[in-house]
Amino acid sequence: MSGKDTNTTNNNNKGKGKSTDSDKNVALSAARFEQELANAPADVQEKLRALLQQMALSAGDSSGSSSAGKAPKSMDEHKFWKTQPVVKHDEVVEDEGAIEQDIPHDQIRATPYPLPKEFEWSLIDVQDEKEVKELYELLTHNYVEDDDAMFRFDYSAEFLKWALLPPGWKKSWHIGVRVASNKKLVAFISGIPQDIRVHNSVKRMVEINFLCVHKKLRSKRLAPVMIKEVTRRTHLEGIFQAVYTAGVVLPKPMATCRYFHRSLNPKKLVETGFSHLGKGMTMARLIKMYKLNSATSTPGLRAMEDKDVPEVAVLMNKYMSTMELAPIFQEEDVRHWLISRPGVVWGYVVEDPESHKITDFFSFYALPSTVINNSLHSTLNAAYCFYYAVQTPDEELEKITDAEKKNKARKEAIRERLCRLMNDALILAVQNNFDVFNALNLLDNDLFTENLSFGPGDGYLHFYLYNWRCRDVNSDKVGLVML
Repeated sequence: MSGKDTNTTNNNNKGKGKSTDSDKNVALSAARFEQELANAPADVQEKLRALLQQMALSAGDSSGSSSAGKAPKSMDEHKFWKTQPVVKHDEVVEDEGAIEQDIPHDQIRATPYPLPKEFEWSLIDVQDEKEVKELYELLTHNYVEDDDAMFRFDYSAEFLKWALLPPGWKKSWHIGVRVASNKKLVAFISGIPQDIRVHNSVKRMVEINFLCVHKKLRSKRLAPVMIKEVTRRTHLEGIFQAVYTAGVVLPKPMATCRYFHRSLNPKKLVETGFSHLGKGMTMARLIKMYKLNSATSTPGLRAMEDKDVPEVAVLMNKYMSTMELAPIFQEEDVRHWLISRPGVVWGYVVEDPESHKITDFFSFYALPSTVINNSLHSTLNAAYCFYYAVQTPDEELEKITDAEKKNKARKEAIRERLCRLMNDALILAVQNNFDVFNALNLLDNDLFTENLSFGPGDGYLHFYLYNWRCRDVNSDKVGLVML
């Protein structure tokens, strides 16, 4: 149920975002619009952002969403979701909190939900090479593919271990479905634990991800049973809220973000069909337009090390305090998610040359896609913007009492620094042979996408909470990055 976008999707859970050279002008105008919107009165901002979110929903993926201007499905059409504790499409949230109360342990169903007789439940041991290979093959051939069947995500075994084995992971939440007769793995769903802050409430939640059903079994209605089963198992562990993302519109998004793409290898992107030459654009001009310096420019920039974990944890949680949907990271979380792992994730810090304090950090991860039926290229190497934090002028900001003015001053204070850091991230991505750098317009990404020549994709990613009612969150106040 998590989502991301290298221009790829299936109809279950991802946004799609092909980009063209002409998209750059759209990115510029969108960024300028955000700047103007920030100057508007609070009540006007709220109304306009609500309208923008509805427009984003109207542009979403056609499966379950409002494509081509059609309204989202009614609750009666959501046969499964109308039975679940989620916010309804037309519901106006006034009081935040749990939709259903926690269930006493002795009242939680003790046995797994029944599957169709030809299938059986199976726990997947991600630490076992044979089983992680089975999971890799299931996801590679059935998980995420674009509508035009041009790209398909290619999760590596090491990526899956990183994604599914964070601190506090539970094997009982790595749930597979096998064919009873031959034990073939044909479906999967997973959860990982995470402390999440929603506005002012902090809850231990489960992040639901990698919901995948074999293409030939999509009519078997396995997904609803799998969602109910992972819910049952998380309830047994005393967790009653979940967060998930999808490229389709379900009841009801609490936030919607758009994908942006920065070309690193424009010739290859055009040759694979990921992007296209705009009218009057030549390949030589396109390559020149996206060319980056060969070396980074930030003094003190280096790969993150284990000794940096305590400072990075403090820096990250402080930076995230301005977000309205954000993870709370302990040191063990920082150590797992942000220190570089070959071929999986890259983490960098900025160490002040004089004080030797860590002032900033950034990270990105790798998620390549198989290029289907292309005679020139078999793989598209995509980097995804992950977590980051930059130094902020706290003493100056504390003098500002108006929340809107403080937020605007904060953004202006970090804009130049963040642009320089992310430009270095692009250079490092090129050095590691990536073809494109992808980012959602969450966190403070809108501060650098215009200046660094990102173009908007046509994919949107919707954020959802299970059993938690909350006010809508603007994209630039989303601090949660799900794989």
